[in-house]
Amino acid sequence: MSRVFAYCRVSTAEQTTDNQIHEIASAGFSVSPQRTIAETVSGSVATSQRQGFCRLVDRLETGDVLVVTKLDRLGRNAMDVRGTVEALAGMGVRVHCLALGGVDLTSAAGRMTMQVIAAVAEFEKDLLVERTQAGLARAKAAGKVLGRPQSLSGAEASKARERLAAGEAVAVVARAFNTSRQTVMRLRDAAK
Repeated sequence: MSRVFAYCRVSTAEQTTDNQIHEIASAGFSVSPQRTIAETVSGSVATSQRQGFCRLVDRLETGDVLVVTKLDRLGRNAMDVRGTVEALAGMGVRVHCLALGGVDLTSAAGRMTMQVIAAVAEFEKDLLVERTQAGLARAKAAGKVLGRPQSLSGAEASKARERLAAGEAVAVVARAFNTSRQTVMRLRDAAK
C-alpha cells in the first residue's frame, strides 16, 4: 500500500500551513501528521537546499505519493520544479498537485501540464522584473531621486566636511548635525 506524504510550505513566519493541510485532507488524501512536512522558506530557494524537503526525500520510498496544494509550493523556478519532480519520479514517487486537478505530475500529461504552468509562471515573474526596471529607469530619467532620502542637506554636508577638515572628531560632527557617525564617515571618505 502506498504511503501518502504532504509537503506544505510558506514563505514567512507570519504565515501558516494550516490551510494547505486542510485542503489536502478535503481532497480526500489521508496524511498522518508525521508524514506532513511543513516548513517556512522562500519558494525561490531550491528544494535541494530546503531542510524540510531534504528530510522528506530521505523518508520517501518507491510507490509513495507526495501531495502539494500548488505547484509553487515546490518552487518558483520552472527548471527547479521540473528537476525536483523528475528526481522524485526517478525514485518511484508520484507527485500530485491539487491545483492542477490532483493530476500526477510524474505522468506524461502531468509533466506536460506542469511544464506549461511553470513556464508561464516564470514568464510572468520575468515580466514583473522588466516592468519594475522600466519604471525605475523612467523615474530616474524624470529626475526623481531613488533610494533613501539624504540625512543631511547639501549645505549641512558641506559644513560637516569643513568641520572634519578642521580636525573635529567624527562623533562630535555627528552630534552637531544630529546624524549617525556612519553618515559623517561616508562624507569624510567621499572627500578623500
